[in-house]
This record gives sequence, structure tokens and C-alpha cells, in this order.
Amino acid sequence: MLRYSVAFLIIALIAGVLGFGLIGGMAYSAAKICFFIFLILAVLSFVTGRRSP
Repeated sequence: MLRYSVAFLIIALIAGVLGFGLIGGMAYSAAKICFFIFLILAVLSFVTGRRSP
């Protein structure tokens, strides 16, 4: 998930530099969504992985 987030962020930055506002905005939104999903899954993983048997 984090790889997708970084990839979309790079695409958004390149599109923003080249002047493609719509594509950059869409890639930024996708990167933000992927990053938040990654954060939620990481927190859930840390919480459930610390339980003792």
C-alpha cells in the first residue's frame, strides 16, 4: 500500500510540474487514500500483534 501511495504522489508531483492539473489532483487524491488505508492497516496490525497467548 505504501508503494502505491508513493507512486501516486510522484505521479502527482510530475503532473503538477508539467501543468496537468486534473491528472495531478486525481493522483494526489489516490495517494492520500492509499496512505490513510496503509496507516489504518498498520495500526490494526500493531494492536492485534501485541496480544499475548
